[in-house]
Amino acid sequence: MTGDLLLHGVELAGLRGPVDCRITAGVVTEVGRQLRAKPQEFVVRGNGGALLPGLADHHLHLMAMAALYTSLDLSALSRDALASSLARATTGDDGWVRAVGYDDVLHGGLDRDALDRWNRAVPVRVQHRSGALWLVNSPGLELLGARTAAHDGVERDGTGRPTGRLWRADAWLRDALGGRPPSLRPVGARLAALGVTHVADATPDAGAAEAVADAVRREELPQHVMVMADGAGPGSGGRLSVGPVKLVVADHALPDLDELARRIRRAHTGGRPVAVHCVTRTALALTLAAFDQAGALDGDRVEHCAVADLSAAEELAARGIRVVTQPALAARRGDDYWARAEPRDRPDLWRYAGLLRAGVAVAPSSDAPYGDPDPWACLRAASERLTPSGRTLGHDERTPAETVLRGFLSPLHDPGGPPRHVTPGQPADLVLLNGPLAEALRTPDSTHVRATIIQGQVIHGTKNLT
Repeated sequence: MTGDLLLHGVELAGLRGPVDCRITAGVVTEVGRQLRAKPQEFVVRGNGGALLPGLADHHLHLMAMAALYTSLDLSALSRDALASSLARATTGDDGWVRAVGYDDVLHGGLDRDALDRWNRAVPVRVQHRSGALWLVNSPGLELLGARTAAHDGVERDGTGRPTGRLWRADAWLRDALGGRPPSLRPVGARLAALGVTHVADATPDAGAAEAVADAVRREELPQHVMVMADGAGPGSGGRLSVGPVKLVVADHALPDLDELARRIRRAHTGGRPVAVHCVTRTALALTLAAFDQAGALDGDRVEHCAVADLSAAEELAARGIRVVTQPALAARRGDDYWARAEPRDRPDLWRYAGLLRAGVAVAPSSDAPYGDPDPWACLRAASERLTPSGRTLGHDERTPAETVLRGFLSPLHDPGGPPRHVTPGQPADLVLLNGPLAEALRTPDSTHVRATIIQGQVIHGTKNLT
């Protein structure tokens, strides 16, 4: 639905009773009571539903989300079922079997030989649930030219033979595979149905960032998108922007302190803050030390921050480093995190409220497709802190849904900063709920989303407005 809109009888934060909101040429132009419709305006009866700024997911992986639609999901399978599924799997358009959701604890260790026992007829590639590792069988390795590949992520045994384990090799793998990237249209539609109008693509690969930028330019992806790849990037303009440089402190191969500090300084010299992937206590300590060497820049952030004691939280706050975290991962995998964690780490898992109390600016995100893209599930997870078995993962880390929502309303370039508001002069990137906000916060669920508007156009929910 395109054209100018008049939303009649909506709930707006800070105003008593229902009000009207006029949208003209993609901008909120007027907020008041009993506004008269103008010719050619489409009038929407708000029925007292809350009108919010569109939600921002501050960390996800768009191309991986698109690929998920054409992949075999292994996450709910036992090892025996995994083996039989891969043995029976059919290839996609690219001639490969592509599977995701492999978990080394649930499924046991995998390498090329294990995959060959199950399926050596066609090339097979299997992604670890973290996204950091691919497992490839022998036919696949042959097609990729892994035997002579120079990429550091191609793991080899003592004889130099590739094991089939490819660490953080997405860019190399994509180049070796060739072909057209999957469409982002289903991803954009899914996010719009959840009320998401802004996303930060946290993939460090410049090639993936360019594919995302192309999808935005082709109107295949309706959301505002911030990319975080290193290098010159695809440029800014319209719904596309360039954010901090994504740096990965990989737990299986921690970088040298001086090298990490050098990479931070290089990004800062180019005028860009950094977003540093940190999962373990050691990775966070290394990152803080690197910031001490390189200095901090406004906008620097730590992604995930899965283990942080209170002293580390205070260190982050003292340096002005914000955190972008994923509460829903604890709801999905909390029992696994608890089982794998060192006993001393368990009280410090996936903090949220503790970071806020320490003075850290915190923003929520999904890490989709490795986490649930539903922001309403994130609100629920952050406020309950329940694992799948019902364990409470840190009573003191429970965070009110209203607080987490403010993080979703913060701008892409200021995660955890002041929330955006629906006021005249602001872009018409909005979410209309089917009831009051208090009701949606009491029972967070995506069914509360009635319509999603981006740049004044109704992207989702057209049928609900007529």
